[in-house]
Amino acid sequence: MDGDTLYSIGELARRTGLTVKAIRFYSDRGIVPPAGRSPAGYRRYDVDALARLELVRTLRDLGLDLPTIRKVVDREVSLAEVAAAHADALAVQIRTLRLRRAVLTAVARRGSTPEETDLMHKLAKLSEDERRRLIGDFLDTAFGGLDAHPEFAGARSSMTPELPDNPEPEQVEAWVELAELSQDPDFRAVMRRLAEQHAAERAWGDTTLPRRGSAAMVRDEAGPALAAGIDPVSPQAEAVVAAVTARYAHVFGRPDDADLRRRLLVRLESANDPRRERYLRLLAVINGWPAPESLAPVLDWFIRALRAGGTHSASSEGKEGRM
Repeated sequence: MDGDTLYSIGELARRTGLTVKAIRFYSDRGIVPPAGRSPAGYRRYDVDALARLELVRTLRDLGLDLPTIRKVVDREVSLAEVAAAHADALAVQIRTLRLRRAVLTAVARRGSTPEETDLMHKLAKLSEDERRRLIGDFLDTAFGGLDAHPEFAGARSSMTPELPDNPEPEQVEAWVELAELSQDPDFRAVMRRLAEQHAAERAWGDTTLPRRGSAAMVRDEAGPALAAGIDPVSPQAEAVVAAVTARYAHVFGRPDDADLRRRLLVRLESANDPRRERYLRLLAVINGWPAPESLAPVLDWFIRALRAGGTHSASSEGKEGRM
């Protein structure tokens, strides 16, 4: 019967496709022990050894280490447990390889220096917890002490990047740039100033009413003027400025005077910082969101118009005309 058949190492090698050296190695490690020896002292193996060798070869092809394989063939652990653990380990390795590929692709695309490449690699391989802490520190700087209000809590959430487990190269590149940007002290100061300006606006008038943001008001009123090709320093632009400042004053319950227009100018200049728009675009790439609308052209136009002729309110100009 086959169950009583004993094989030499050479016969096992022919049946399994393994080398004699490999079988002897497994035998010396106790993974495939011999069932006995020939009268001349040569090792002999039974059908169980043949089955164990087939399993060992399969598990080695799958990348398992020898101590783990020995536990499996000796039934110290189940194959299902080992397979699950190994699958998890492979998932981590695959993710690491994807990140490395993405970093190398980004380096090739950007023509990065060795220093930039090292930084990109360090930022890309941060764990999810480390990424959250890094961005959390940036958002604490921007919204700390203000985010108890739901509006600020929502803004904080909407500015949080979520790099997927299997990112595309452009997502890794966007994450690295966003991470670098978030550590820029000047950009942090800009974002904090914006948050504080927004908080100050909320304190004006009736805070229970829904309000349009200043940038949205400018887009609504100045967008058509920009599209029509109106010069921001022309008389036609003054009417657009007056419409925006009147609306802004009404929404926030303030007089349309020089102080309000100066406040609006400072607010819009902060909002128009190109790094803020860049952050939002990078965020969209990382999170797989649609690219945000660029308000830079309309804000540029309106800021020029406001500087050119909008530093005095209509009521102030009327008073000065009667002096």
